[in-house]
Amino acid sequence: MTLPLMPKATAVWLIDKTALTFTQIADFCGMHPLEVQAIADGEVAQGIVGYDPIANGQLTQKEITACEANADLRLKLLPTTLPQPKRSKGARYTPVAKRNDRPDGIAFLLRNYPQLTDAQVGKLMGTTKDTIDKVRSRTHWNSPNIKPRDPVILGLCSQTDLHNMVQAANARLQREGQAVPPLPMPETDEAA
Repeated sequence: MTLPLMPKATAVWLIDKTALTFTQIADFCGMHPLEVQAIADGEVAQGIVGYDPIANGQLTQKEITACEANADLRLKLLPTTLPQPKRSKGARYTPVAKRNDRPDGIAFLLRNYPQLTDAQVGKLMGTTKDTIDKVRSRTHWNSPNIKPRDPVILGLCSQTDLHNMVQAANARLQREGQAVPPLPMPETDEAA
């Protein structure tokens, strides 16, 4: 369920300006009814200015009036007229803590998915062709410590993005009349 913008401030406004029940306000704002009661008692959210959901196009006065008359009805958020942001495909921001894992993910992709082009690996991992070449030729500054690890498990790309890239690479190989390599078998840690 989609929550209104600034749920606590919206709850403050609904408590102050309407005769809705705590349960109705809690359901609309994604809160617990006791938290809404604590806001009404002044124990929580002191100093938060109410946020008018009617003026901001999230509710209508007609719906609030109908819900005030019948405690069994629930408020429904109006659909937004704002365009939804489009997410770009491929690599996204990699946090500083995970940047040292990137060469491990590149090594995994180079070893397990040889059909991927450098451009595809770069897009998946958010890296440059120069870095990919250095990992491949073992001239990377940290080569002795690079261990091929799954970039999905490391959180460097999503399984969906990886799958789509592999499918595209396999389709390219089929168009070119080359053999498609089999999918890698998952690695198992067996104690001997």
